[in-house]
Amino acid sequence: MIVAGFGYRAGASLESLLDAYTLAGAGAGIAATAHDKARGFLFEEFAQTQALRIVPVHPQALETQDTVTQSQASSEARRTGSVAEAAALAAAGPGARLITPRVISTDKMATCALAIGDPT
Repeated sequence: MIVAGFGYRAGASLESLLDAYTLAGAGAGIAATAHDKARGFLFEEFAQTQALRIVPVHPQALETQDTVTQSQASSEARRTGSVAEAAALAAAGPGARLITPRVISTDKMATCALAIGDPT
């Protein structure tokens, strides 16, 4: 199963998420992000428009993932190098691997990474 992990700023729009997802290559069945953003209207709307199941990822699961890219903002806010990569890996389950490292939306408001694995 392919999991799309997302990180996004408070001012992100539906277009921001869609742009990041498209740039990452799309094709996922699951959308994952930090648990406090996973049930927000914006993320739910995005997931619904793309027919993706939402998986909220808890802070400890984000912090324990090894990410390829490093964002100072993600490190300070979430204690991970990339929320998008960490969310994708955590939601894809043990042994998951990135197939698309973090990409940034054109407006720089959202990020997306894709991982493959066997979600739990």
